[in-house]
Amino acid sequence: MSQHLDGLNLVELLDLLEPVPQPIPISMAPQTPGWIVLAVLTLSLMLWATRYQLRRYQSNGYRRAALAELELLITTGESPAEISVLLRRTALAAYPREQVASLHGDRWLRFLDAHFPGDGFSTGPGRILATAPWRPVAPDPALTALARDWICKHQRHSGEPC
Repeated sequence: MSQHLDGLNLVELLDLLEPVPQPIPISMAPQTPGWIVLAVLTLSLMLWATRYQLRRYQSNGYRRAALAELELLITTGESPAEISVLLRRTALAAYPREQVASLHGDRWLRFLDAHFPGDGFSTGPGRILATAPWRPVAPDPALTALARDWICKHQRHSGEPC
């Protein structure tokens, strides 16, 4: 074998070299079932979390609408009567109609306090709401702040906060 190569120069010898065979490309797909199961579980968890967040966002739409309306009331000079109406509409969106619609006066204030930490409606600035629909009362920033807190923090009938 080396006898026929003796008279060749370096360039001719290099031309006789054969290229190194390339390895088979490595597949990017998982090779074991464990990785496939892990990928499916991870994807399922991500889909569930996305669905949960979307449902939570949609179920709190009434809160966002109420907060936007409260901000509008603040810019136009809110009255306690308008705040009372807004709180009642918000409560009707969050709780069964039979539980909310017939409430008025002290029972309405106790309901608001029962679904919110504290007693700001029965004994605090929210006390104005008991008589606001029948008597003109000046706007109260403390009542507005209390209403904003109730809209954002009240517990729904499902027990899920804002």
